[in-house]
Amino acid sequence: MRNAYQVFVAALPDVCPSDRRRMVFTADADGRCQVFTWDAATRRVRQVTHGPGGTVHRGIDADGYVWWFDEGPSAGGRWWFRHFDGGPRLPGQPGAPAGPSRGLAVTADGTVAAAVDDGRGTSVLIGGRGRAPDQVLRRPGPCRLGGISADGSLIALASAADTEAAVSVLDRRGATVAELPGPGKAGAALWCQGFSTSAGRRELLLVREDEDEYTLATWTPEGGLRAHRWCAFDTEINARWYPGRDEVLVRQDRHGRSLLHRVDLGARRRTPLATPAGSLLDAAPAPSGAVDYLWTDTAHPPVLAATDGVALPPAGPPVVVPGRHTDLWTPTAEGAVHSLLSLPEPVGTVPPPAVFLVHGGPADHDRDAYDGTVHSLVASGYAVVRVNYRGSTGYGPRWRRTFPAGVGHTQVADLAAVRSDLVARGLVAGDSTALWGVSWGGYLVLLALGCRPGLWQAGIAVKPVADWAAAHRATTPALRALDVRLFGGTPEEVPERYARSSPVTYASSVADPLLVVGATRDTKCPPGQIRAYLAELTAAGVPHEAMWLDTGHDGYDGAAHVAVLRRCLGFLHARLPRPAPGAVPGRPAASAAGPRPR
Repeated sequence: MRNAYQVFVAALPDVCPSDRRRMVFTADADGRCQVFTWDAATRRVRQVTHGPGGTVHRGIDADGYVWWFDEGPSAGGRWWFRHFDGGPRLPGQPGAPAGPSRGLAVTADGTVAAAVDDGRGTSVLIGGRGRAPDQVLRRPGPCRLGGISADGSLIALASAADTEAAVSVLDRRGATVAELPGPGKAGAALWCQGFSTSAGRRELLLVREDEDEYTLATWTPEGGLRAHRWCAFDTEINARWYPGRDEVLVRQDRHGRSLLHRVDLGARRRTPLATPAGSLLDAAPAPSGAVDYLWTDTAHPPVLAATDGVALPPAGPPVVVPGRHTDLWTPTAEGAVHSLLSLPEPVGTVPPPAVFLVHGGPADHDRDAYDGTVHSLVASGYAVVRVNYRGSTGYGPRWRRTFPAGVGHTQVADLAAVRSDLVARGLVAGDSTALWGVSWGGYLVLLALGCRPGLWQAGIAVKPVADWAAAHRATTPALRALDVRLFGGTPEEVPERYARSSPVTYASSVADPLLVVGATRDTKCPPGQIRAYLAELTAAGVPHEAMWLDTGHDGYDGAAHVAVLRRCLGFLHARLPRPAPGAVPGRPAASAAGPRPR
């Protein structure tokens, strides 16, 4: 855990249901994400995994067995387990098909339910811990395991939230017990949040989108689906049961920051919980009623905290990002666009050059949270702008689904509006702005440079979509389904929409310095469509640079991440006016949490 650039995704530790002092977490080990145990009683850390590719999926069951998903080089893999106190590594489900994990759940009696993408669909596997499982179901479409009831009799599968079968409840034989929200209700978005862990209860917790708000909902075999409309929120939420209680912990994403609420469903009471201003990347209730949470803001890396004082795994050394960090709302005809603005320390009266870090998704948002790329840029004398354009979460359903100018073009319009606003206010240099994005964010960089050449002075696109139709044919089933929802059909059904939103259509118009980073084993933003885009740039005589990684889309290799960061910073230094005298390039204490999903 010595590497200054940490590539794992910060997350709360998983806590043993029968012993709060026993936890499992992920951390950086020599540049790779590995699994560790933490004993809060003795404050001892022990490394569990040493895989060359790293791993991020882990858990711990009520009997104290640590679980992890050992990923292979081709995105396959299997679950393994070992006791918290040590012992041999054992296969969690011997004979199970290899493939990307789609979730794991273990009941108190050791019943194991798992979902895996076996190449032909999503297989649901059930059996005892360490025993060959039964395959009870295979679904052709993408879905994930949403949980298993405390008695092991019911399983939840989650699919796309806006379909008639957003959540399927099955029995242990794979027979369908319920499809939620139900026939004829496609578009009524529903998200699975898991079963109650209380003995004797078979109640499933859900989040439901109702027009312009989000509400909690529950389902039971006896009472069916019930919406708790008295408990509504204006922006996105997720929720977890308090162990052994009829209460729910709700974490709300709102305007780039987080709020916590304790909800008593029986008493119909909602109570705000005090937390520091900033973002809660995760929060989990404990049986005692305490809450563990992972807090951060732009100036401070993530910090683990427990409201009952239980010792959580150690964090790295304290770090403070230099500069001034604030918010900006840019008025537009479609509504105000919210941005997070980080300015370097004052070094003169000339506005600084600015880098727009464009988030991925699109159903995601930039938070008031630590980002190592922001740290690097601000320490190097650049202003950093993070725009929560239309399509971003955290601003309500209408903001997330309103694309009046079409896919991509709506978001580029918002980026351009914020740039104009910042320049007009004298906060950034009008002749020295750049775009830098990963995945969907990288896609927007390519589209912006092709549709609005000359507006920005440089662009960096890491693992982007460059041609929607070509990417659709080569990507994963889950992302093909997302494409169909975004565009209202397949490339064969609505080819003009895919073409209009594809950067390759505008490749010959690019006039600004461009760096494109691709990954040879990327299944989300496949390398073939990136190579074809680069060939179009070459044919049109457009100067550009390319960098290739021998990784997949979501890599946890610190060396690859650092190589990209250094190449991008060098590209910016060479193509934007140098930062004002006195600004010294800096090295952050931790890097960004890795590529965001498309």
